[in-house]
Amino acid sequence: MTKRSHFRYFKTSLEIIRLAVMLYVRFPLSLRNVEDLLHERGIDVSHETVRYWWHRFGPMFASEIRKRRIEGMQSSRWKWHLDEIFVKINGERHYLWRAVDHEGEVLESFVTKSRDKKAALKFLKKAMRKHGRPEAIVTDKLRSYGAALKEIGASERRETGRWLNNRAENSHLPFRRRERAMLRFRRMRSLQKFAAVHASVSNHFDQERSLSSRPLFKANRAAALAEWRDLCAA
Repeated sequence: MTKRSHFRYFKTSLEIIRLAVMLYVRFPLSLRNVEDLLHERGIDVSHETVRYWWHRFGPMFASEIRKRRIEGMQSSRWKWHLDEIFVKINGERHYLWRAVDHEGEVLESFVTKSRDKKAALKFLKKAMRKHGRPEAIVTDKLRSYGAALKEIGASERRETGRWLNNRAENSHLPFRRRERAMLRFRRMRSLQKFAAVHASVSNHFDQERSLSSRPLFKANRAAALAEWRDLCAA
């Protein structure tokens, strides 16, 4: 039985939808900025259409990226870096937790209303259920991590240090830039959804530019863009 396309009822081509979603998620642009950029390319769509495309197809693209990358993620069990930042939703403080591997790949993003032991435990269980148990876990000195790791029997794998967790802290920077462009979030569910999609897209296009020669960087960038253009093509 032939699988029906998710785009069969849309008059706009899949290439344009992919481009609009990539511009909005990858770069610190507003919906109206994306509308203007598409207009310069001769594509006439409203910013509300871009919003609809992102909500409907963003998670789908992110899911396919994760499926394609899962085969090469065995090394993600070597060492994890965990960190949390606060994000305001309608003036109320929430916490965005991240698990990052030793290469800077964002493995998991999780939003909670608190950062106590219960929240840390829920975050850790979710990450380990998807990616397995790492050999080492680097955190800051937040007591919630120690209590949660002790409960799941992984306290001996914890490492703490002044600069050891810089990789996790640096992983927040692209999200912070994106957050400012979006003028913050209004619902916890929207934050969770965007953080997960943004992490997958950032992983896909992150080429560690400072560590590569110019020819290698150009080749990797072209390969990432070609793979993006092939998402959900079947």
